[in-house]
Amino acid sequence: MRGRAGRSVAALGAAVVAIGILACGSGVPADGYPAAGGATGAKHLALLGIGTFDSPLYVTAGPGDDRRLFVVEQPGRIRIIRGGRTLARPFLDITRRVTSGGEQGLLSVAFAPDYARSGRFYVYYTDKEQQQRVVEYRRATADRAAAGSARLVLKMADRESNHNGGLLTFGPDGLLYIGTGDGGGADDQHGSRGNAQDLTSPLGKLLRIDPRAAGGRPYSIPASNPFAGRGGGVRGEIYSYGLRNPWRYAFDRATGELVIGDVGQNTIEEVDVVAKGKGRGANFGWRPFEGTDVHSPGEAAPGAIAPVIQLRHSDGYCSITGGYVVRDPSLPASLRGRYLYSDFCKGDIRAAKVSPSGASGDRGLPLKTVQSLSSFGQDNRGRIYVVSLSGAVYRLVAR
Repeated sequence: MRGRAGRSVAALGAAVVAIGILACGSGVPADGYPAAGGATGAKHLALLGIGTFDSPLYVTAGPGDDRRLFVVEQPGRIRIIRGGRTLARPFLDITRRVTSGGEQGLLSVAFAPDYARSGRFYVYYTDKEQQQRVVEYRRATADRAAAGSARLVLKMADRESNHNGGLLTFGPDGLLYIGTGDGGGADDQHGSRGNAQDLTSPLGKLLRIDPRAAGGRPYSIPASNPFAGRGGGVRGEIYSYGLRNPWRYAFDRATGELVIGDVGQNTIEEVDVVAKGKGRGANFGWRPFEGTDVHSPGEAAPGAIAPVIQLRHSDGYCSITGGYVVRDPSLPASLRGRYLYSDFCKGDIRAAKVSPSGASGDRGLPLKTVQSLSSFGQDNRGRIYVVSLSGAVYRLVAR
């Protein structure tokens, strides 16, 4: 979904090995993860299947609603799981508006912080002109969106079919963050220095806006954005830049740290971390750098922030899938506070302690590999979900 130039979802999926079990040393069950201290009889981890969908890409919940999970399907539908059962009728179906396939489609949904009152939510999708759109909708009932309520918030021209980013998230500040890819193709060959380093382009960025219509405009730019009011064509929406294809980022529920999984070109997959509020104006280095390797000799990336985790393609990695810092109190204490992530080709779920200063204890969890692991998700209680583009959605549980 998010990968290297010229490699589609189908091509990447073909590279994934058959579902199996990861070994983890003596005394640990193949599907378990010991709690702190490894005490006998401690809880273990498992992936609990909660449903099967059509090319699912994301799972989330609406604020104030603990009964429903919302599953995003790439062709253009949002499905609801309620009380453990998938409802037959989609919450939203915009398949007629969506170009789906490869790295395009309906890529995410985000519910406004006041969703319980306002019913506002936002979707990111590739339209029939193959451009990227952020669109606001309203809830009609708890189980059904108002299909006629669509309001265009932001449209981004995109000449290539890959590197679309696509994650919408409301941050701790209540503003909408929009992850965008660098425009696709290989090596960010857009303009003289690529989109990701170009502050006049919204691509290769983390954007931050207030998505509510105001003053006759479809959204407003926070005055605290680092480039707000700069002029000269610089996009005030930009919060962070220098990203190739941020395929899933998240804010730590406890600390507010921003953690980004950024897909590499031909050599390195990376995880970037900045402290709460320190993403403002951050440059993550692409295209001058791929990870810490020089990618475009002679080009500068002012103040570039180095990744805390680098995974090399020579070790079998191909396209990172960013996840979440675990804050689910029902999971073993040894896992809480660790960042979970994966790789589309490898399919193993990894955990590491991450901070802006580095990472430690990075290792695979003793869980079955997940074919075409396309995303992670999180609900209001902090429970973690694992999504396979092949159809399955799981919840990470202790047992």
